[in-house]
Amino acid sequence: MKDKDEIIREEEIKMQASDGFDDQANADFKKILPMMAMDEIPKAKSDAKEIIALVKHSGTVTGYQLSDGSVISKDEGISMAERGEIKGVGIAHKKDTVYLKSLPDGTENNNLSHLPTVDRTF
Repeated sequence: MKDKDEIIREEEIKMQASDGFDDQANADFKKILPMMAMDEIPKAKSDAKEIIALVKHSGTVTGYQLSDGSVISKDEGISMAERGEIKGVGIAHKKDTVYLKSLPDGTENNNLSHLPTVDRTF
């Protein structure tokens, strides 16, 4: 997997090669915007798990259910993602809050915000 800076650099080169902001350049720009919001895009290990559901409390994500059936806290998920143990996510922050964010792949239905919710208290 390419790192964030490499992906952004490739998309910038494509945009510069186009004649102004045509439709393709606009589409390319829209692809890199979500990547720019991430602080880190860890390289996933070959045996990395996927997030298949969210654990929420009062509408706030507090954890994740993984493809192996395990349920982990939000902090555990961030640590696992940093170590490459969860695939398809990057790490971002807003003010003092660190969170996982889906890597853009052109498919909306696998974004974290579109995943089902499971009951669990942390």
